[in-house]
Amino acid sequence: MPRKSFEEVLAYTEKSLKWIEAQGLEGEEMKELIDEIRWDYDEHVNPGFLEYRKAAGEDDMAMEWSANGDTFMDLQGREYIDCLGGFGVYNCGHRHPTVLKAVADQLAKQPLSSAELVDANRALLARILADVSPGDLKYTFFTSSGTEAIESSLKMATLATGRHHFIAFEGDFHGKTAGSLSLTSKAHFRGPFLPLLQGTRHVKFGDLDHLRKTVEVMDYVGELPAAIIYEPIQGENGIQIPPDEWIPGIRKICDEYDIMMVADEVQAGMCRTGYLFATDYYDVAPDIIAMAKALGGGVMPISACLCTKRAFEGMFPDPLLHSTTTGGSPTASAAAIAAINVMLKEDLAGKARRAGGIFMEGLNKIMGKYPKLMTDVRGRGLFIAMEFVDGDLGYEVVYEMFNRRVLVSGSLINAKTIRIEPPLTITDEHIEKALSVIDESCAVVYQKHGW
Repeated sequence: MPRKSFEEVLAYTEKSLKWIEAQGLEGEEMKELIDEIRWDYDEHVNPGFLEYRKAAGEDDMAMEWSANGDTFMDLQGREYIDCLGGFGVYNCGHRHPTVLKAVADQLAKQPLSSAELVDANRALLARILADVSPGDLKYTFFTSSGTEAIESSLKMATLATGRHHFIAFEGDFHGKTAGSLSLTSKAHFRGPFLPLLQGTRHVKFGDLDHLRKTVEVMDYVGELPAAIIYEPIQGENGIQIPPDEWIPGIRKICDEYDIMMVADEVQAGMCRTGYLFATDYYDVAPDIIAMAKALGGGVMPISACLCTKRAFEGMFPDPLLHSTTTGGSPTASAAAIAAINVMLKEDLAGKARRAGGIFMEGLNKIMGKYPKLMTDVRGRGLFIAMEFVDGDLGYEVVYEMFNRRVLVSGSLINAKTIRIEPPLTITDEHIEKALSVIDESCAVVYQKHGW
């Protein structure tokens, strides 16, 4: 399409800013925006996206407009219970006032820094993360997304060990940038971009014997890994919880062979599973923790690669050996400091354990009513999966739930599972309402198939 004149683009920016300013739209103004966004998605975002949005129920243009606590509103003013939580972003809820205040306070001074002078908020946050983390984790490199935190972890492990091979696990999801995608296990995402990082091995999740034999062979042929990267609970594979001996076993093998143990806590961390970190279920401390999503309090994007001194000291001689311009900005760091304040002050880990128990009890009852539909329920805290006979049936339930104003979603690795991952601030009233909607939606699908 031909390039527009700057005058035309300026006019469109003015129109867009008015839409951003608006607290609500009605009638022809609403219709105009909906038509405009549909066209923009098809012509400038991705023409397949609207069709792909399986959670959208009958309204393929349901558009998020505002949010608060454990609910959000669409453009038409319909309220939804958020049982997806931005795939683990909204642990503190939507627009938590403590987080909003910290961000507003920083915005009033300086949103982004020069990246050259000393950045106070970054230093404050780094100390706080060291203080709340297990073991000897001490130094932090800040980025903006989960996959960047994983990429940073790979670099730190390579610097610490001088090695260039890695081990991840079948069913893992670690991101989609080149290094992270090398660790991610699903061929659908990997295939179009192969070859990726050479020397990456994937081992059976939860199988310590397989892991040990793989490391022994890699040692024998002179290709010991720099790191073993694991999800303490596999998220995109449908909330898969490993055997109790799994994570302590990884620690033991890493100690024997001087391998960096890297915990991907991007989705499972920040109180989601009932502890600040999912690895806290075990008396184990990794060498590196990658975190993101909820770290920004549901307001700002920020991620972190938190390391022991041994894992990080390769960065000491040249602090710019790995760098990012905006990662860990003053505003994002302020949001993260406030988020940790909320998590500790409001005991979000305890709330996750309690609310998770209510959900699990209700879901097990629902599963018992619809055995031809739902085959398993599992989880820790508010990191829960419903597993269905197949992905199509799960989608039908998601579709019915959205029509009844409850948002959930599927998983990128395991199509048969639907996640329940609400804000950790979800109310008892909304838990009971969500369970009622799940029950009703399952009944509709059951009846549809004549069961």
